[in-house]
Parts: sequence; structure tokens; C-alpha cells
Amino acid sequence: MPADHGSRRAALRAALAARDLDALLVTDLVNVRYLTGFTGSNAAVLVDAADADGAEERTVICTDGRYLTQVAEQVPDLRAEIARASVAHLVESVARRTASSLAFESHVVTVDEFAAWSLLAPDTRLEPVPGLVEELRMVKDDYEVALLRAACTAADAALADLLERGGLRPGRTEKEVGRELEALMLDHGADGISFETIVAAGAHSAIPHHRPTSAVLQRGDFVKLDFGAEVGGYHSDMTRTYILEQAADWQREVYALVARSQAAGCAALRPGAEVTAVDAAARSVIEEAGYGELFLHGLGHGVGLQIHEAPGIGKLGTGTLLDGAAVTVEPGVYFSGRGGVRIEDTLVVREQGPELLTLTTKDLTVV
Repeated sequence: MPADHGSRRAALRAALAARDLDALLVTDLVNVRYLTGFTGSNAAVLVDAADADGAEERTVICTDGRYLTQVAEQVPDLRAEIARASVAHLVESVARRTASSLAFESHVVTVDEFAAWSLLAPDTRLEPVPGLVEELRMVKDDYEVALLRAACTAADAALADLLERGGLRPGRTEKEVGRELEALMLDHGADGISFETIVAAGAHSAIPHHRPTSAVLQRGDFVKLDFGAEVGGYHSDMTRTYILEQAADWQREVYALVARSQAAGCAALRPGAEVTAVDAAARSVIEEAGYGELFLHGLGHGVGLQIHEAPGIGKLGTGTLLDGAAVTVEPGVYFSGRGGVRIEDTLVVREQGPELLTLTTKDLTVV
């Protein structure tokens, strides 16, 4: 099932028309990939609102000569122009056809770039339009969900393999565990890793984004694994927390608390739900237990071509969830100097209830 980039550009043109915008200059490379499938390191796309769907005469991708073959292979349905200064070339082309306005991705454009474009197209009104493509990216189509599912499957399989072969045990270092888990994701079909794997043992598990060190895993430790696989450009994100060999009562209690919070957050995922309400559903469980101040971060985030993308799910989030949004739910409780627990899944928001993509058990596991 190939990606339907033409439909994505059609949706963008509709969004431009709704805002009375003539065209959008797309310079963020992730957004270029989303709209065209192009994966090179230098490219920009000019999406013209006046184009008819299926007959894109004014919409164009521009890259440099290094990617002459690649752009022809990856973007056969768009006219490609070749210029080293790809963005400047497209701005000048807009100026030559005397377009009255040009929207641009102001959230990724520097002040110096804007000043340069103003000189290249002095008679064209440059309209800052932040986050327009990102809004479209929030809802995943079937192609995207299939890749997210494959990424989650690779991560699940890698973790199962790690546990099966005894890779999580006293005497190993955090770095050793992290490197093995990353290698196993590649063995199970991942193209790469989503981010540097977090392996946090003992007191380190109370640090939300701890980076693995040479610290040695010990009996009785919480060990927090936060990791993900990347397949076809799409990322998975999962956290599981284990206990090595012997669990203390306090560890069982905090684990059960976080598990209840995570279940409440997942249950709150539905189209139309305020992101703040989803966060509150999970956070209130921890607050009612008296540990609200130990839940140190937002509940979750969107995931797709980037490991962190819209929507943000937290106390400071804005907006509502859309049907088809891929998000994480990841509450945590962290006792500084002692240890902490985070449980995280990747899910897709659905009318009939969230679709869980990360399938590794969340039952308390002592290994």
C-alpha cells in the first residue's frame, strides 16, 4: 500500500483556500517528506492553492543536483526543478509570476531567511503560517498506521528477545542493556532507532530522561526502559519498568499506582476529548494518592514522522484529539534518589476506543 502524497497535498490546498492563501512554501524537511515522499537533505516544495487535484501544474519540488535521480524516483507525480539554493529559487519563481502572497512556515524560518526572501520578492506579501502541515500530520492515514504498527512490533519483539535471553539481569551495565536492545530492534526489522534508548536502573529510574551510563544493575532495582524503533520514517515509543529479582512492597505499590493512572489516560483517549482532560484523567489518579508533585511531565505527545509531534497532551496543552491521531500515554512517578516508574504505550485514537500498538504486557514483572 503506497503513500498517497497527492491526497495530502490536496488537503493542504484546501486548507490554504480556506485561509485565502495563494500558496505555501514548505521548507521543513519532515513536512517535505510528508507531502512528497522525498527524503533528501535539501529540498523545498511550493504548493499552489490554484492547482486542481490530480493536475498539479504550479506545485513544484526543488532540490539540488545531488538528488536528480532520487527526486525522480521518489516524487514521480510532481514537477521537479534543480537549484542548489532551492528555497531562494522557489521564492524568485513566485516573484516572477507576480503572486500577491506567499505563505511560509514561520515556525522554522529564521529572521535572516525572511529578510532575504523579502528582497527576492519585494512585491509579494509574505504570510507567516505556522504549523499548517503539522495540523494535517496529526491524523494518520492507513499507510502511516501500518508503518507505526510495524515500528511498534519491532520494538515489542526486541524487548521480548532481550528478556528471553536474560539480557536484563544484575551485573550488566545500563549501556550494555541499551546497546543490546537497540541491536535487537534492528534484528527485528527496524530501519533505525527512534531516539537514544533510555536504560535507567535503581536511583537513576527516578530521572525521567536519564542517559545510560556504566552503572551496574543490582538486585532489587527498578529498571526503566524507554525506547522505540523506526520503520519507513515512522517511530514507535514505549516504556516498561521492571524489577530485578526481588520486589519491595513500596515498589509494588508505586507500580500499581502508575498502572492505574496509565489505564485511566488510555481510557480517556477519544475523538473530541480535550488534551488537558486526558492529562487530568491520568494525573488525578496520582494526585489523589498524594504523589501529584512526583509526576514531573506531561502525559504524552503525538508520534509519527517525528518522535515528538502534535498534539501535546499535558496540563498546558491546547485543542482536542482527532480521530486517527497517534499518541503516547506515559505517566510516571519519580522518587528522587530512590527510584521511579513510567509506563508508556503508543496508541491511535479511534471512535470505538483507542487502538493499542505497543503490546508488551504492563503487568508488574520481576525478572
